[in-house]
Amino acid sequence: MGRLGAMTSSHPHWPAPFRGRVPVTADVTIPGSKSVTNRALILAAQAKSPSILRKPLVSRDSELMSAGLVAMGVAIEDKGAHWIVTPPARLNGPARIDVGNAGTVMRFLPPLAALAHGDITFDGDPRSYERPIGPVIKALEELGAEIDHGGRYSLPMVIKAKGSLGEGSLGEANLGEANLGETNLVIDASASSQFLSALLLIAPSMRNGLTVTHQGAPLPSMPHIEMTVAMLRQFGATVTVDSSAATWRVEPGELHGVDLTIEPDLSNAAPFISLAMVCGGSITINDWPKETTQPGDQLREIFATMGATVEYTDKGVKFTGGPSIHGIDIDLHDVGELTPSIAALAALADSPSHLRGIAHLRLHETDRLTALTTELNALGGNVTEEESALHITPSALHQGIFHTYEDHRLATAGAVLGLVIEGIEVENIATTRKTLTDFPGLWNSLLQ
Repeated sequence: MGRLGAMTSSHPHWPAPFRGRVPVTADVTIPGSKSVTNRALILAAQAKSPSILRKPLVSRDSELMSAGLVAMGVAIEDKGAHWIVTPPARLNGPARIDVGNAGTVMRFLPPLAALAHGDITFDGDPRSYERPIGPVIKALEELGAEIDHGGRYSLPMVIKAKGSLGEGSLGEANLGEANLGETNLVIDASASSQFLSALLLIAPSMRNGLTVTHQGAPLPSMPHIEMTVAMLRQFGATVTVDSSAATWRVEPGELHGVDLTIEPDLSNAAPFISLAMVCGGSITINDWPKETTQPGDQLREIFATMGATVEYTDKGVKFTGGPSIHGIDIDLHDVGELTPSIAALAALADSPSHLRGIAHLRLHETDRLTALTTELNALGGNVTEEESALHITPSALHQGIFHTYEDHRLATAGAVLGLVIEGIEVENIATTRKTLTDFPGLWNSLLQ
């Protein structure tokens, strides 16, 4: 089985549409950001008034997050173009929560559940048992939570919630009173920035707030931490950041409901932008924000380096493909989720690429480094894998099955290759529903 485990063979294969070097011209509206949607749901569940979330992402990950919150008493009313999220007087169990294979759900919901009342059971897909969550569990135990995880510090588990955590309690009337002291915590979040975000997101609801210090290797995906801080402030929290000491302080206090329009998921834009880079022509991503904390915003610079022309328009950002795709030597430590799309383009480039700083991707939906190496090489590619890097030398690729290992970003990478390599079949394209409502439908609509 190796690092990746057994490949799923029961899923049907999706014939990736072939286009060749036929230019495409299209405007694309990308569904809302998963990262923003799920953070907004956690914060809205703690607020003292309802929130309106406009253009939220409808996908498996956001549905799992919503279902988990509803199970604990949060009301989420789907109005089509927006959701109304009404927090309960207090969160209650017993509840059973399915995290699927969603990192934000398995890491963000347990701290919130620890502030509820009653037993909250967490379970998920088999891969969720292997993904790291131990630092969050240990942190919650240090803060006083009682968690039955059989000594594994992983899923499945039961949080025996008593309505308080680290001297804090969700919904206490006296949250605004003078601090009784500070609650301090040290955590190693080097395996996932979500460990840190998970704790910061519930810190306003703790009696003394929370001061968290990261100790360990450099934090991956700092833009996601910045997103967490920015959204806490949007909901009314007071957050102090000491970057030199890798310390974050969130003051205790009530959050207020917001009327928030969810930005398009810029990371999910990567395969659609690739249409122009691979086939020629131009793709405009509608409503691309001028300012954002999303890691996907770095695609503008990265794809420009790889040969695209990038410009803001009245509609959003327009990417125009060049005569060829250039290789790139880049540290993707802070934007690791972009790696599969960049790797697919690198395999089609006119010079070698070196994608560095991505060891933490071995702990994502699958071991993405080994998966990309295995699948690209199986199609005739020339990829060398190191512990924290991929070295890709372009070579002639041929038809074959591109396995996805239940990983949505592997699936979209396979679709990109299929644009110019005839006979690519992507196994389990349905896994893209993790963050995109209907990837095959949107993909096909752009190739008509």
